[in-house]
Amino acid sequence: MGDRNTKLHFATRCVYGDQLRPEEEPTGAISFPIYQTATFAHPAVGESTGYDYSRLQNPTRRRLEQVVTSLENGIDALAFSSGMAAITAMMELFQPGDHLIADSDLYGGSIRLFRNICEKKGIAFSYVDCSRENVEDYIGARTRAIFIETPTNPMMRVTDIRVMAEKARRHGLLLIVDNTFLTPYFQNPLDLGADLVVHSGTKFLGGHNDTLAGFVVTGSPDIAERMRFLIKTVGSGLSPFDSWLVLRGIKTLPLRMEKAQENAMAAVEYLQREKKVKKLYYPGIAGTKAYETCKGQARGFGSMLTFEVESRELALHILKSVRLIRFAESLGGTETLMTYPVTQTHADVPEEVRLANGITDRVLRLSAGVEDKEDLLADLKQAFESFEGCKR
Repeated sequence: MGDRNTKLHFATRCVYGDQLRPEEEPTGAISFPIYQTATFAHPAVGESTGYDYSRLQNPTRRRLEQVVTSLENGIDALAFSSGMAAITAMMELFQPGDHLIADSDLYGGSIRLFRNICEKKGIAFSYVDCSRENVEDYIGARTRAIFIETPTNPMMRVTDIRVMAEKARRHGLLLIVDNTFLTPYFQNPLDLGADLVVHSGTKFLGGHNDTLAGFVVTGSPDIAERMRFLIKTVGSGLSPFDSWLVLRGIKTLPLRMEKAQENAMAAVEYLQREKKVKKLYYPGIAGTKAYETCKGQARGFGSMLTFEVESRELALHILKSVRLIRFAESLGGTETLMTYPVTQTHADVPEEVRLANGITDRVLRLSAGVEDKEDLLADLKQAFESFEGCKR
């Protein structure tokens, strides 16, 4: 295990990364220290400790980046102040006149960035259901990349990453995968042919709803060099304290992902029996195309699910009536959260786009946490059953 050429198992790398004794921390501190400093002294002109200024790099942030690099099987990871900061910096890889193909069912913040910031800079987008449509029909002379989530947010569509990577390579394009929902515990897009992986580290990686973070991970030395230039230039690197919080959160990632998935599957089983639920979206439902695709490229199905109830009134009632489950934005923490996409995550997405993707005012998204599943099921049940009492 002490041999650096021996690949440690995933759960061990969540705690240590690939380095059992990091060179940056010679004191033997079990909890990696927070280097809360803006700048670093130089021994002499032309000499450096390896750290100059925390906007460029900081030992705590570097330690976190080493762990995330290891978990995603990349060569470098960059930690940003939020998931959107990570995507914003990554989009600086592209030039005015470039064209990207993006999945039509993305997190609303990504769509907002593309429509209001990137398009203003002269970057064009085609929005495509990448799980069903042939993206090659949309590739042109100026196309530079394909951007997907899988599963998507919030409709849980699953795209075959290997197939998408093959198409991207055939046309000389980059494949970017947002891996926030499944995390490197369940899915490693770089191993499947992706060029870049992005994460909202606020979610499962941090895991405790107590900090914001984002990551860009790559297996390409050229892209890594360009991203290092960008992070020091735009100045949106993650702070030392927030880096420490995410480091701490990642240590329990396998435990949390397994428990949250167990709770999600229990919720799915209940919702499948509930007559007021008209549609249910979860990649772990056997017999679906999403299930087969996910099985072929991931080690699990995650803890995110979306369901549509029979009326807007019922959806609003559930949000008001849940007691243990919290009505809040975000996902991936220890607490189970329920979100109303039309007024929260996708409020800025044009109505016609939302409706085309199936995001109606009857749709709710659930992020299962790590509570006892019986308590979660009891809360869901009382929220549905109390609606009949309100109607009477």
